[in-house]
Amino acid sequence: MALPLPLGLTHSEVAFLAEMELVTVVPRQRLESIDLLSGKTPPLRPPHRTDLPLWLALLLKKQRRANIVPPPWMHPASLADIVHRETKVHPQAFSEPMPTASRARQSEPGYAGRIGGSGDNNSGEVILSPPFQSNCTSAAPAGYLPYHWLEVAEALVTHASDDLGGNTSEIRGLLRDLVEVRAAKMRDSAETLGAEGQGGVVSLRGVGAMELAENRGFVLGVVDGVRKIGGAVETARREREEEMDLGGGEGGRGGYGGDGDSDDDMGI
Repeated sequence: MALPLPLGLTHSEVAFLAEMELVTVVPRQRLESIDLLSGKTPPLRPPHRTDLPLWLALLLKKQRRANIVPPPWMHPASLADIVHRETKVHPQAFSEPMPTASRARQSEPGYAGRIGGSGDNNSGEVILSPPFQSNCTSAAPAGYLPYHWLEVAEALVTHASDDLGGNTSEIRGLLRDLVEVRAAKMRDSAETLGAEGQGGVVSLRGVGAMELAENRGFVLGVVDGVRKIGGAVETARREREEEMDLGGGEGGRGGYGGDGDSDDDMGI
């Protein structure tokens, strides 16, 4: 008998999906295009940079045929700025998700404007959404976290630490601080599910894929517990209302059908 599958994606499944993210590599030798299910990869011509899927970049890195360029959001200054915003500027909310790199507004984190400044898309330009944006390439803006930020950061720190510019230990520490801060926010956000006036709604804007997968069981357990408590409170309220209705009806009938002191009370 097969065991029931857990709800959502597992840690390994999320990491597997994150390997489709594009990263920038600097080839160390020539390599022709490779036919993949998603299409042909661009040919590698040193020293020109090329964007490749993360799994292929890690394979070429292991074979010493290319170096991986870390995305700008993985630089120590960018991670420190994100940690500052998570802890000091917006201690109750997650950092804003990453906009399109070509439209990012550094003065307004989390906001982006289309090229040309028009509010509509009359130019016919195709506006892509994750995971098709280049959120982990060298063209990505600093100060934002992509959807697969934790998975990509773990892969680069583990398999391409020599490409991080000698800041591996500092990057590890900042990533650890960021994970702890955001994990605490995720736990605290579950408490608002049962708070009065919240309506059982929690904003997950800016939460990454791995964070959702790791906290799915905890959040679903809290939601199920809140639902049971709410059901019990509603049942008790209805029972009290029924008892009050029954008590009021009996009292009313007793007042008009009195046989004792009702005449004396009326002065008859």
